[in-house]
Amino acid sequence: QVQLEESGGGLVQAGGSLRLSCAASGRTFSSSPMGWFRQAPGKERVFVASISWNGGRTDYVDSVKGRFTISRDNAENTGYLQMNSLKAEDYAVYYCAASRPWPRDITLRRESEYTYWGPGTQVTVSS
Repeated sequence: QVQLEESGGGLVQAGGSLRLSCAASGRTFSSSPMGWFRQAPGKERVFVASISWNGGRTDYVDSVKGRFTISRDNAENTGYLQMNSLKAEDYAVYYCAASRPWPRDITLRRESEYTYWGPGTQVTVSS
């Protein structure tokens, strides 16, 4: 019942910044934790960041701490991932995901904890 679509990907030089957006349809998004995952060519999809239903709690994979910021605007049914100081290692398709309604101060790190996924947006980092 929730549909997600990422945008904001593209080509950026190493050291640059991008902001990804995740537009959600469906009334339950605002009650659900959401997250960002990424998949590099030839590799498995991995966790990047998560945010609780009202934005009160965030979680990041160690490799992006201090560089990426996850946020959400429930009034607009949109999630964001601000990516700064991009590195070649950040080259991947980025996916946003949302769980079932869970209005608790929690974040989710595992793919199996998410129900809804966007189709992904490509982030290419050039050096």
